[in-house]
Amino acid sequence: MKLHDLKVAEGSKHRRRRVGRGDSSGLGHTCGRGHKGQKSRSGATIRPFFEGGQIPLFRRLPKRGFKSFNRKMFNVVNLSALEKNFEAGDVVDSEVLHSKGIIGKNDYALKVLANGEITKAITVKACKFSESAKAAIEAAGGKCEVI
Repeated sequence: MKLHDLKVAEGSKHRRRRVGRGDSSGLGHTCGRGHKGQKSRSGATIRPFFEGGQIPLFRRLPKRGFKSFNRKMFNVVNLSALEKNFEAGDVVDSEVLHSKGIIGKNDYALKVLANGEITKAITVKACKFSESAKAAIEAAGGKCEVI
């Protein structure tokens, strides 16, 4: 088969509907739009999720909570992840965690939490540490460096 052999499937191409060309065409007079009403007017569009004047769903549902635009986002890492993925003497920061696939985007600040246990002496560089995470890392012989 070559490009010049390709043909459109039978019945898949339709002729353009020419409206407003007299009553005998079947699409004259109102041009298939019916009589009166919003959608019969030119330029009429109805926005998505319009419910015919009924109070729309997004207005009927209650508003909950508040998200500050100035909030600080963190990548969170637990001690159990550090124990599983690193050896004693390693230096851990957000670039290393991102390259190993432990955290996703590297856009946010790094915070270390104390879920799990750590037995290896590693150096952790992060923006924030929970008090118990800091105590556990230092008890294992490691260091916590605040960036």
